[in-house]
Amino acid sequence: MLLPSLRAFVSCGCRTAGKGLQQRNLQRSPLKQWLVRREKSTVIAEAGATPTPAAASVPNAATNRIVGRWLVGCSGLVVGAVVLGGVTRLTESGLSMVDWHLVKEMKPPQSQAEWEAEFQKYQQYPEFKILNHSMTLTEFKFIFYMEWGHRMWGRLVGLAYILPTVYFWRKGYFTRSMKGRVLGLCGFVFFQGLLGWYMVKSGLEEKPNSYDIPRVSQYRLAAHLGSALLLYCASLWTGLSLMLPTHKLPNTRQLTVLRRFAAGTGGLVFLTALSGAFVAGLDAGLVYNSFPKMGERWLPDDLLAFSPTLKNFFENPTTVQFDHRILGIGTVTAITGLFLYSRKMGLPQRAKIAISCLTAMAYLQVGLGVSTLLLYVPTPLAATHQSGSLALLTLAIWVLTELRRVAK
Repeated sequence: MLLPSLRAFVSCGCRTAGKGLQQRNLQRSPLKQWLVRREKSTVIAEAGATPTPAAASVPNAATNRIVGRWLVGCSGLVVGAVVLGGVTRLTESGLSMVDWHLVKEMKPPQSQAEWEAEFQKYQQYPEFKILNHSMTLTEFKFIFYMEWGHRMWGRLVGLAYILPTVYFWRKGYFTRSMKGRVLGLCGFVFFQGLLGWYMVKSGLEEKPNSYDIPRVSQYRLAAHLGSALLLYCASLWTGLSLMLPTHKLPNTRQLTVLRRFAAGTGGLVFLTALSGAFVAGLDAGLVYNSFPKMGERWLPDDLLAFSPTLKNFFENPTTVQFDHRILGIGTVTAITGLFLYSRKMGLPQRAKIAISCLTAMAYLQVGLGVSTLLLYVPTPLAATHQSGSLALLTLAIWVLTELRRVAK
């Protein structure tokens, strides 16, 4: 009895001692402790984990729509700047501010003394001496505020591009290619402001022995307008490309021809709008106020009066008006052809609507242009005609975007 009991006691003690030694060895080994913790944490994580969707990557479809809306909004502000600039030109207000300061001029004159000082500076330049020598201070305030409003709107456009660019960049909303585009757009806004002042300077220069009405250079005016239109087109094209969904349509030969036709038509719309800058710069709309003939002739006698011949296309008011007429007629003809050709194709509904709107706007724009000419260029109608050119360009870009986003 005693021997078996002693044997059982020794065996139990050995097992207990073995377990204690194993626990002490495990506690003494950092590697074993780490393995135990790793195993426990893995088990707990697997037990408590719940299936979650993968995190959305940035940029994505939602951020693209946000960026697209921002760019479309910026293009709308550019439209406002172009329209306001056209009204400033029509009211002959562009030379009222003879200085350019990025920050200082943001605050217009406040007191009577400040207004008189500003008016005295304006009196030192050709426009007052030749054209507005009887202008009163009240009349000066009107043209000053017109030009001041145009410049302030330009600063608003700059902030609308630059500040969201910084924010979206930090949020990671831009792809690598989009970063290059927005940097280019922001740089173009800055260039546009400098080009505007370069244009104004041409109208402030003294021209000895010249009694012509002071005006800015038509070349610089066309460059200023052309750069604004390029900024507008680039912003609107990029914005619509990010916002509009892709169509599902086979890439046929007819579709390729239609795309090229639409691209050429869009280029013609742009060129016609740009030619309007030369009409405005030379006051060419007041030369022949009849339609379809120019005076009593289809081809006026002074069409190529300047020498060399090339000079007529940019400096002869008669030739400039004639060119604008021909470009306008060519544009509406091309748009009509685009409309008729597109009717033969099974385009998506939105693309058909875009082409139909473009066609209707083309004929409305022709009506506005002819009315402006026949009524001797009244300011409200002329401003509406200038705005119509932007509407036509907008619809042309919409058509191009719809056709380019057809899935290949």
